[in-house]
Amino acid sequence: MSKFTIREEWERIEGQILSPFAQRSFKSKGRLRPEPPDDIRTEYQRDRDRIIHSKAFRRLKHKTQVLFAPQGDHYRTRMTHTLEVSQIARTIGRALCLNEDLIEAIALGHDLGHTPFGHAGEQALDNVYRKYVPEGFRHYEQSLRVVDVLENEGKGLNLTFEVRDGILHHSKGRKDISEEGDFPATLEGQVVRISDRIAYINHDLDDALRAGLLSLKDVPKSILRVLGETHSRRIGTIVKDVVERSKGQSRISISPHIQQAMDQTKEFLYETVYLRDEHQEEWGKVERMITLLFDYFVERGLPGKPGDRETPLPQRARDACDYVAGMTDQFALWTFHEIFEPRPWQF
Repeated sequence: MSKFTIREEWERIEGQILSPFAQRSFKSKGRLRPEPPDDIRTEYQRDRDRIIHSKAFRRLKHKTQVLFAPQGDHYRTRMTHTLEVSQIARTIGRALCLNEDLIEAIALGHDLGHTPFGHAGEQALDNVYRKYVPEGFRHYEQSLRVVDVLENEGKGLNLTFEVRDGILHHSKGRKDISEEGDFPATLEGQVVRISDRIAYINHDLDDALRAGLLSLKDVPKSILRVLGETHSRRIGTIVKDVVERSKGQSRISISPHIQQAMDQTKEFLYETVYLRDEHQEEWGKVERMITLLFDYFVERGLPGKPGDRETPLPQRARDACDYVAGMTDQFALWTFHEIFEPRPWQF
């Protein structure tokens, strides 16, 4: 009978097979609150499980990715986006002999703080929250707040430093990949960061084609020539390039011509999908709804928690921001209807 626990056996295997640049679970910087180790799971496996079982993770299935409240069964939601990021990141991580458990935990948690109605909701909440807190709202900061504070009845999930760091630094927003920024502390976090971009530029293009917003002939030939004609070919091209460029290196990188094609795809999507005229009208509706809900909860307090005039205004705004950001598309619409639309008279 082995004198080692299963976790200790896994830690020994990590020490033997992972790249020198990989993050070993037994070398984690630890948690905000120390906990005794698990007999079976490594630290990053525990983090992954805590995220999967969280309420915020389950709500992702009813949050917009790019198309508002899509009616078709095959359009992406924030949940399927998260799963695609995880799959791409784990493929890259395995090829580079990095810590897949850490990669998976970061990927599954990276968008927990995203608003309803995607980037339209994020922009609207940022605009209205800035009236009270100058720093405004950023979904990656909210994702960290979810795992640190809001989940588990206000106790947080108490995740490891490396997972928390990867969640906080996963996004570049609209910036190009080539632009310098605040990089994750681990290669695993860097893998999730680039996999997020790989996933969304490809699946948002795929959804736009499926919805008839675009046809393949609308896509610049320079993109298709470099990345490929099909969804799977484009992902495969980028993933293979990242692996080849990053193998044996202390930083995740990508070839300039692939990076340029990815950046071009992102800008093409902004011009033809995200910011197209038809969407601007819907963005305006989302902005009005988010603003009204936020202002209402700042003024009246949250359901079951009546507003307290003695509570400082920034704290009331913080509470309202947390509540609105946590809503699904469906719950936001239902709440708006309940608060602001008149009910039929009952005889």
